[in-house]
Amino acid sequence: MREDLASALAGAFLAGDWTAAGLVTSGTRVLRGRRAWLPALSREVLELYPRAPQDRPRELAAVVLSRPAAARARKARPVSRVVAPTRMVANPWHLPVLDDLSQLAALLGLTQAELDWFSDPKHWARITTSAALQHYRVSTRPAPSGAVRVLEAPKHRLRTVQRLLLDRVLDGVPAHDAAHGFRRGRSVASFAAPHAGRAVVLRMDLEGFFASVTVGRVYGTFRTAGYPEPVAHCLAGLVTTVLPHRTWQALPRPDGPALLDAHWRLGRRLAAPHLPQGAPTSPAIANLAAHRLDVRLTALAQSWGGRYTRYADDLALSGERSWRTGTSRLVDLVTDVARDEGFRVNERKTVVMPRGGRQVLGSLVVNDQPRVRRSEVDVLRAVLHNCVRHGPSSQDREGRADFRGHLTGRVGWVAQHDPVRGARLRADLERIDWTR
Repeated sequence: MREDLASALAGAFLAGDWTAAGLVTSGTRVLRGRRAWLPALSREVLELYPRAPQDRPRELAAVVLSRPAAARARKARPVSRVVAPTRMVANPWHLPVLDDLSQLAALLGLTQAELDWFSDPKHWARITTSAALQHYRVSTRPAPSGAVRVLEAPKHRLRTVQRLLLDRVLDGVPAHDAAHGFRRGRSVASFAAPHAGRAVVLRMDLEGFFASVTVGRVYGTFRTAGYPEPVAHCLAGLVTTVLPHRTWQALPRPDGPALLDAHWRLGRRLAAPHLPQGAPTSPAIANLAAHRLDVRLTALAQSWGGRYTRYADDLALSGERSWRTGTSRLVDLVTDVARDEGFRVNERKTVVMPRGGRQVLGSLVVNDQPRVRRSEVDVLRAVLHNCVRHGPSSQDREGRADFRGHLTGRVGWVAQHDPVRGARLRADLERIDWTR
């Protein structure tokens, strides 16, 4: 059977009566005549789909093409085509109902032409060399490791569309309980707290976290939420991008063979449709795309008598004294699970921290309870002391636009995790004469 016939039959089947006789009648309209193989094909389709898959026209077309009866339709061609309306058949999290693209456009306040432009189904914005026609602005920042971090920030209108999707759709889909990054009510402190006072803490890092989330995985996330195939494809297009090859070639490269290998792998990821680091929707989608990873690593940690949490690309596992002799095996298992789920562990950042040394997760020391490092508190105390004695301008060496707000934020960070020290620092902050 030809692919165009399978697609036409799938549309006709979904638009008609979902019974054996109804499918035969619908297929007869597409072919302008009854064929001997149609009744058998109808029965085979109904065996797999007792109910009409109104949200999966492409899947149904693939199934029609694969049925044994379809092999008898080698020369048949579609004479007419019916586009069946799609609809949500499941809505597990009670999200906005989006049966088709017109409802998605209405939700986002876009015309159909604008929806096509931003979702880019024909990849025009992804292959053009004109920056004016691209939806993202690309920039780089040096990472603490010396690697080059590539940021892809959506332009104003697409950012507005993505924020609407975040507020109206993505915020309604729950992430796994082990995920603590980019979630209301969660923080670095909640990520680190389960590992406080543990005999061994293992910290691992995922390489190229956002870029590792492919468009196929994003599409699967929206399908899991119940959206029909055309809507899920469009949603995936709205929140993913491809970095043009010329843009990649113009970016700076890090020094060192290990960093160059990771940089090369990043380029491979960015050359395919992926989540852009810089889009407001990417953190939430990345959390959802990592759901299976979180499920498996939670089960792995529990099987070892331990605990697991994740903050964006940072993985933390902890256990009791028995872990001191088995962590290399555990590291291998975590690495295998991550690879199986489409991620890669950054081996350079894997750290095993026994209780005898300092155990740090997310810039917090967790040997007893999550606290800001003493050295960081001491430096902040010295800065505040000098601000009191010599004026804040003497300490604002970087010329910050809001130095007062910067210091207030740093004091608040300490106070959040250590109220006693935070209170002392806040008292010093209040003594500063900001007119000096």
